[in-house]
Amino acid sequence: MPRSKDDKVSILESDDLEERRSFYTSENSLGKVNSLRRSGFEESIREFKHSTSDFETLIHLLKGNIGTGCLAIPQAFMNIGLWGGVIGLPVIGIISIHCMHLLLRSSRELCWRSGKDALNYEQTAEMCFHHGPERVRPWSKIFFRVVQTFLIITQIGFCCVYLVFVSLNLYQAMECMFGGTSLGPISYMGIVVVPLIFLCFLRNLKLLAPVSSVAMSLQLLGLIFIIYYLVRDLPVVEMKVPAFVGFEKLPLFFGTAMYTFEGINLILPLENNMRNPDRFPGWNGVLNSGMTLVLCLYVGIGFYGYLEYGDFVLGSITLNLPGDEVLSQSVKLLFALAIFMSYPLQFYVPVSILLPSIVDKFSTERGKYWVDKAFRTGIVLLTFILAAAIPNIALFTNLIGTICSSNLVLIFPPLIETVTFWPDKGWCYSKLIKNVCISCFGIFGFVTGAFSSVSEIVSFYKSDDTAFATGC
Repeated sequence: MPRSKDDKVSILESDDLEERRSFYTSENSLGKVNSLRRSGFEESIREFKHSTSDFETLIHLLKGNIGTGCLAIPQAFMNIGLWGGVIGLPVIGIISIHCMHLLLRSSRELCWRSGKDALNYEQTAEMCFHHGPERVRPWSKIFFRVVQTFLIITQIGFCCVYLVFVSLNLYQAMECMFGGTSLGPISYMGIVVVPLIFLCFLRNLKLLAPVSSVAMSLQLLGLIFIIYYLVRDLPVVEMKVPAFVGFEKLPLFFGTAMYTFEGINLILPLENNMRNPDRFPGWNGVLNSGMTLVLCLYVGIGFYGYLEYGDFVLGSITLNLPGDEVLSQSVKLLFALAIFMSYPLQFYVPVSILLPSIVDKFSTERGKYWVDKAFRTGIVLLTFILAAAIPNIALFTNLIGTICSSNLVLIFPPLIETVTFWPDKGWCYSKLIKNVCISCFGIFGFVTGAFSSVSEIVSFYKSDDTAFATGC
């Protein structure tokens, strides 16, 4: 029998968590439930003007996960071996995707408890402690700040990687096309920073949407050409590279692999903006479909990239492309432009978190205007200084992957789910054991990977190698 309006309201206001969850499941849409709470069951809150379709959400998911990390996968294979990578990367990928589901499931539950229509990553982290067991509630603000800090460091790290990537590819392309110039990679980095500062003055994401679309198109075109270079004239698999190189560099493989799954901070915003959010999770939902495509692309590029270039593979596969062909240099320029245009989107996250609290301290509009410009300029220059200090793509991807991505992808989501649903009816200890195992795996990778990454950075500074391969 259909429930009356009064019955639905009483369920929404009930303290019985199990009854509310059962009602949520029957309604089959978080947006519909929240619209019942707010607007008297007239229409779903998800049917707002700028909601996204399933296909649009899939495109955003692909764009958020296919970046510089995709091009670094062949070097990850170098650190573990050809067949070690074929096995290891999907294992890490499946665990990471599962953790995305944990975060999504917890966020939906916490929207129920807090009466919110949507929560982002750091809000979900805060609410899980705030509405969790009595003992952990005082830690809600601390956990919020911890997650927020890792998000900021991660995005600034991505910006640093983007700067190194653009400068190295520009440097290599110019060296090969013009037979050598007087400018070094750091000089190109300094040239690139100037237009980036003005591009990052754009405060509205809507204004960045066309830039993002063009960047995505350039990346897709570049990937097509890269796949062409990787599959032509392939060597015999058994004779070219080792199947497994041992455990010594396994933490470096872990760091690069974790870096590639850089889109976990997009999961909740994408689901929150969907017209039909119930189609995002599920075994054949948008999340699984998109991440399966991403994982297959990663394995393919890693396999063929390492098979083609072996132990000479660099931090970005574009740097290994032939130096005597116009097409290969055009691919480098394509990717350099695409990543350059993607920088403001990565830049937007830390600025949106840090800037409001600073701007609010000024009372005049003129003061707020100049503080806004100065802060944005300062963050861009900070990424330039960090990128110039460690001008090596592989070192940066390993460092960001082990320190930040391992926490955001593998450690925090199981913790959030455990706190959210503990203690609760239907919770089984096997889930607790599973979450503890995933978190321990993340912590182990974090500790060993961070140690290995720092050791590699120290070795980089001690060596006389400039680490700027021309590829010509």
